[in-house]
Amino acid sequence: MSFYGLSLFSVFYGLDWIASRAADRAADLAHRRHEKTGIMVAWITVIHQMGGAAAGVRPAGVLRISFGTYLEAFVLSGLMCIGAALMVLFIGVGRTGSDNIAAEAAPA
Repeated sequence: MSFYGLSLFSVFYGLDWIASRAADRAADLAHRRHEKTGIMVAWITVIHQMGGAAAGVRPAGVLRISFGTYLEAFVLSGLMCIGAALMVLFIGVGRTGSDNIAAEAAPA
């Protein structure tokens, strides 16, 4: 990868971290008491990193050893991202307005 390609990747990777941290914190604040927000964000981050190490790095290494390039790992990662994006589209499907109100009124 060239210097410019790596720099471009780094910028977008950093923007991804900014976007996901704010969303995690907002979701946590909506469902938890404020004094527990810090520890919840910390656990979300730890679990995310452990999952990424176990589910991402090892299979990518195996694919690199098997095929000699990271192309297959990048393609698999992209397909998994598309799958996750499609799953997000179905969050809340089938809920009625009264279900949402009951869920918001429930104590945290």
